[in-house]
Amino acid sequence: MVEISLRRHLPLLLLNQSGRRQRNPPPGPKPWPIIGNVNLIGPLPHRSIHSLSQQYGPLIQLRFGSVPVVVASSVSMAKLLQNHVLNFASRPKTAAGKHTAYNYSAMIRSSHGPYWRYLRKIYLTELFTPKRLDFHEKIRMEETGLLLRRIHDSSGKKIRLKTHLWNANLSFVSQIVMGKKFSNEPATALEELKKMFEELLFLNGVLDIGDCFPWLGFLDLKGYVKQMKDLGKRFDGFLEKVICEHQMRRKDVEILGENDMIDVLLRLADDPNLEVKIDRTALNGISLAIVMLCILVISFVNVIS
Repeated sequence: MVEISLRRHLPLLLLNQSGRRQRNPPPGPKPWPIIGNVNLIGPLPHRSIHSLSQQYGPLIQLRFGSVPVVVASSVSMAKLLQNHVLNFASRPKTAAGKHTAYNYSAMIRSSHGPYWRYLRKIYLTELFTPKRLDFHEKIRMEETGLLLRRIHDSSGKKIRLKTHLWNANLSFVSQIVMGKKFSNEPATALEELKKMFEELLFLNGVLDIGDCFPWLGFLDLKGYVKQMKDLGKRFDGFLEKVICEHQMRRKDVEILGENDMIDVLLRLADDPNLEVKIDRTALNGISLAIVMLCILVISFVNVIS
């Protein structure tokens, strides 16, 4: 499930919207009236886009309803985007970004500006530094040992290795981000969280009709927006509990330690000299995005290794 979702997301990261008329647009299929090129996108968008790039080249333009979309699908074109990073740093305002990323507060969903730049700074200087990653080496070794033990205990039985890897990845990530050790929780707790993230990955890969046809968004023909709103409420409850636990623990100790990434974010949020204020909505959005990013990266490593 994770590998499929990851493959679905990668090509979508290269999409960019532009409302300006282009003098010399990239090649691409002729759009139909009203629907544009939506009819050419199948249930697996990354495969549909790959087929179109084979026909029209590594840089093509599509129209999703009234929205023009430029797709880069080669190393050279990706470098071209990198050279114009300020023009491509922002992300489209989609339903998924609004309802599952706390109103675009996650870095991957926010518009380029002071907030986006500060989040990037936090990622580079606070959350994913070599020192912090080394700090979590003990957790990595412990989770690897538990994974091997569970597989050994299943000797002689038919197992699904992907499920064991999913559980190990999520348990590791939840510890380094939230300080939550699911091996001490009922198995149902880890299973419920896993289902929530599987649903989150799926909903962030779908193409909602309202993203292409804003005037039809209220219909929610496939029910995706309702799903997103329901999932957002479930994550609200989960993250509120985690953050409240961290805040209570911080009140009970004189010398504050930073055992996980939420501890770091709470320290930054309490800083009166912070360049950009991190409110509760942003705190939830950043926390959720970090967990999702870690899961995607670790799962991608598992796929290619």
